[in-house]
Amino acid sequence: MEKRKTDPLTNKVDEELISAKPSHIKFSKLQGAGNDYIAIDGRGLNLDFSLLSKNMSRPHFGVFSDGIVVVENSEISDIKMRVFNPDGSEAEMSGNGIRLFSKFVLDNKIVEFNSKELEIETLGGIRTVFPKMQKGKMISGKVAMGIPKFKCSEIPVLKDEFSDDKIVFDYILDIEDDSLEISCVNIGNPHAVHITDIPVEEFDLKKIGPLVENHRIFPNRINFEIVNVISESVIKARIFERGAGETLSSGTGSSASAIIAMTHNLVKKDVEVNVPGGSLFISWNQGEEVYLEGPTEEVFTGEWPVTYFPLK
Repeated sequence: MEKRKTDPLTNKVDEELISAKPSHIKFSKLQGAGNDYIAIDGRGLNLDFSLLSKNMSRPHFGVFSDGIVVVENSEISDIKMRVFNPDGSEAEMSGNGIRLFSKFVLDNKIVEFNSKELEIETLGGIRTVFPKMQKGKMISGKVAMGIPKFKCSEIPVLKDEFSDDKIVFDYILDIEDDSLEISCVNIGNPHAVHITDIPVEEFDLKKIGPLVENHRIFPNRINFEIVNVISESVIKARIFERGAGETLSSGTGSSASAIIAMTHNLVKKDVEVNVPGGSLFISWNQGEEVYLEGPTEEVFTGEWPVTYFPLK
């Protein structure tokens, strides 16, 4: 019989914390342009990864990260990636996360590398990563992010607001006593992009971000980016991730920012996206796949006790 446990940090009984067999799991902390993830080999582990992400991702009391990426076996590709946000929700895809996941998988020789590409199953579909290796370690990578989707049914946006095949471009979104012009795209997960002349540093993303993320027209919530166009080949962005809040970087967020700028004829097909954590590079020929390129770095490795985190 399972017994309720007391959270050792608060000395209070937590309904989510129940006894599990005492053990530790090994993990790696990785970052790419400031977007950081905890990578775990989940093969054979029957853990509640949602709850684990909530606790490991915490500042001060945890490892502190933008979430966790979990390795699982795949029957349709080389390997499978699951992504969990700091609030415990599971994401369809992460552009930076999949590069860091690839580094974890290749550096630890979890799969054999054919020296060219790695196919990874995600909730957003199969994605191909083209790693750049140096002395047996992955130092950067290019990701085939898939073909962008723009229809309301593909974002999704509530049907009582739009028809399924409508594209949400330059839509005026009402938020509290204000309004915001957004354009939407799904690049493995959903994004709303606001292009503005107001410097991104001055934008009140802490206030506006949650209002857009949880707006009633987005039944699955949405990621939100604010963008300045610097030149035909450079944009600047800040990113508010669904389930994580503002992050220093995001692969899908940077891709969405570049895609919307491109569809509005504000930039060329190859764009450098400057975010607070660094720079990512996006290439896209409209109608084809989007490509994202950026760095990968291991920050440290460690072990995490799972005494207070339940088995499924």
